[in-house]
Amino acid sequence: MRLLLLAIMAVLFSLSAAAPDSPVLGGWKPIKNINDPHVKEIAEFAVSEYNKKSKNKLVFQSVVKGETQVVAGENFRLIIAVKDKSSAVKYEVVVWERLWLNSKILTSFKQVKE
Repeated sequence: MRLLLLAIMAVLFSLSAAAPDSPVLGGWKPIKNINDPHVKEIAEFAVSEYNKKSKNKLVFQSVVKGETQVVAGENFRLIIAVKDKSSAVKYEVVVWERLWLNSKILTSFKQVKE
């Protein structure tokens, strides 16, 4: 029994060591290219959804940094810069995307306190 458990653990360890850049289920991983058009699309979606629900008129400026998380789909947690009337403000947004369903859901949108 112990030998079987050790063998299973060795296989799992070797699989994780062989692919260090592969997504880890449930773990957050930094986005290497925050200028990727898809990342910008996710950020713009978040601002658009927030504006619809809150009746605000925030204007997307840029993605400051971001992470992804593999779930039943993919979560994007982004720090974005937006323009709010006359001042620049940063928000942390989380968007859950399921590509195979062509689905995006804004799950969090909160101001970053600096």
